[in-house]
Amino acid sequence: MSENFQAGLDNVLLDIRDGVATITLNRPDVHNAFDDHVIAALHGKLDALALERDVRVIVLRGAGKNFSAGADLVWMMKAASYTEDQNKSDALALAGMLNKLHSMPQTTIACVHGAAMGGGFGLVACCDIVLATERASFALSEVKIGLIPATIGPYVMKAIGERHMRRFAQTGERFGAGTAHQIGLVHEVVHDDAALNDRLNELLETLLSNGPDAVREAKALCTELSGQPITPKLLDHTATRIAEIRAGGEAKEGLGAFLEKRKPGWVK
Repeated sequence: MSENFQAGLDNVLLDIRDGVATITLNRPDVHNAFDDHVIAALHGKLDALALERDVRVIVLRGAGKNFSAGADLVWMMKAASYTEDQNKSDALALAGMLNKLHSMPQTTIACVHGAAMGGGFGLVACCDIVLATERASFALSEVKIGLIPATIGPYVMKAIGERHMRRFAQTGERFGAGTAHQIGLVHEVVHDDAALNDRLNELLETLLSNGPDAVREAKALCTELSGQPITPKLLDHTATRIAEIRAGGEAKEGLGAFLEKRKPGWVK
């Protein structure tokens, strides 16, 4: 995939520059709410990016005043007339897209301004790192219209834990960036959009200075260790993992660069 590449439907934009892919939800007139077309476009772009070794970081953003209001109400009204099987097929498409975002080999960063509601909350929960402005707001708002946060539930539970999800999934209440930071959904809160861009650029510089394979393997390791008890089998697994990494060319280059007080070859 070439540099400065932009593709896809107008409501989901993709731009790739210097190893960073930026996906922008581009439906500001409906607060970046998503429907079946947006879900398919997102999934397609993620599928393609997962195969791109030169893409090291994926940034998810929303155009206009809000990150994402979640599901498009016009689409939801249409879905109300579907059969149960049709509704399940629709829901599986969303579940598949969310799982793809959650399991991307690259580092994923959500930059949140404005509202992240319902499914938009789910997109945030699927990302590895979340930055938000002080004016960002969040809600598991499904219960307000008689629904539940089912497909996003596994990722929200991982991000904020059962105790907080029990509260917010039932109340549907909106809360700010400070609370989102407190419960673990957001990693850092910044003042405004300009500060958000500045912090993102700092974070990208940090990530891109690290070993590309090491970053991917570190993310994979987190998935492997999640929920696992510390057993002799796990100890053997982690020892095997580090032994494999140490024997690789990237580790040798990184250690050599450190000892020789130079930048490793992957740093441009």
